[in-house]
Amino acid sequence: MDHNGSVLSSPSDFAEGVGRMFYLIDPKKTRFERVGDVPNFYVQSWPYFFTFMILEHIVLKLKGKRGIRLNDGITSFSNGMFLEGGRMLWRGAEFYTYTWIYNNWKMVDLPWDSTATWLLAALGVDFCYYWMHRACHEIHILWAQHQVHHTSEDFNMGVGIRQSILQGWCGFAFYLPLALAIPPAQFMVHHQFSYLYMFWIHTEAVNRLGPLEYFLNTPSHHRIHHGSNPYCIDVNYGGVLIIWDKIFGTFRAEKDTDRIVYGLIYQQPSFNPIHLQTFYTKYVIAKFKEYTTWSHKLQAVFNRPSWKPENYVRFQDMPEDPDLQLRVKYDVILPKWCTAYLLCHYALVLFGFYRLFTLHLSLSPVAVLAFVLYLLGSLTVFGMILDASPKAPFLELLRCLVLITATSLVPSLRLNLFSQMFYVSSAIFWFLFVYKTIVIKVEKKGD
Repeated sequence: MDHNGSVLSSPSDFAEGVGRMFYLIDPKKTRFERVGDVPNFYVQSWPYFFTFMILEHIVLKLKGKRGIRLNDGITSFSNGMFLEGGRMLWRGAEFYTYTWIYNNWKMVDLPWDSTATWLLAALGVDFCYYWMHRACHEIHILWAQHQVHHTSEDFNMGVGIRQSILQGWCGFAFYLPLALAIPPAQFMVHHQFSYLYMFWIHTEAVNRLGPLEYFLNTPSHHRIHHGSNPYCIDVNYGGVLIIWDKIFGTFRAEKDTDRIVYGLIYQQPSFNPIHLQTFYTKYVIAKFKEYTTWSHKLQAVFNRPSWKPENYVRFQDMPEDPDLQLRVKYDVILPKWCTAYLLCHYALVLFGFYRLFTLHLSLSPVAVLAFVLYLLGSLTVFGMILDASPKAPFLELLRCLVLITATSLVPSLRLNLFSQMFYVSSAIFWFLFVYKTIVIKVEKKGD
């Protein structure tokens, strides 16, 4: 893809795209003077995300494992689009403070086109990522957002995309010290490369990587981080490098005897992205309201997730519950026709998201807001279908009707005849489905 996201077919471009996933990058090709010149490498890499996930699925199946579950994989992609939808709404506002500090308070003027500056930026971003990631686990309100990333009961590359819509806002403050020296464009480059690298380390298809395990974050190290077993809590926070964990005492190596159970300690089973994005924030608010003193209220928000007013034990110090190893993964088996329907409409939403990404900077904020809300609403309805929610048929009917109405009223949004008929037929189907399945059930009591 080019700067705007269009597809490039050059083999060298493809090789560069793959290299970015492993931080194998030529510094000379990724040095930019202005923030506006920095491509959105993250969105450009979505085709590689798909490709890697397909390869991972094949490898897992060859190893006799289940592979990537469709419902869990879709949920991960949906949460990834929540993150990107949020970024389109605030149009990089979270980086404004960084740029302002650099322009007004920088202590040194490092040359933007220097390889030394590029390397210093890479090291600085990774160091700050460690502390940001650690804070997101050890500060309750930040964990309320970051926990989205840990909600999957599987561990695969799709989990690398599963993020909170507010993740960028939760972390930006930890990078601000870099603004005293690192040019904003260099910061933005490495901020993206860091997340691209962390995509592929979410996998069980790769075992240990020999000497690389000593200084790089690897799938082996990150598997421990995603476990809900007590020995997995609050360890291995590193991004690209694992050395920070070894320096600051938060490292734990994976052992052959480890039986890692993925997901949250108190799992909230659902494939609905809006539920996964919001349920823990509601819990933090409830804890805040529960206490009567301001000291307790503030600690419920800013202390560790395990904090209690008296005699609390950190999660990592608790004995493992024997039932943890018996926990059954949440799964819903849909009819084949429903799965086929979902895949077709999900593909259309993915395409719509891609089109919005390429056009959103030329659209008004109100238009972007409307499009993003519709797309995120669509992903929420799809999640409810995956959960087999009783409300899903009616909401899917409403979703189709909204699109049909909007595209009929706004000439610039008008669909071609095939697309119109597709959505009209979908709406008719769900209307008939809802009509035929709504039944007034009565229970007779007495004589």
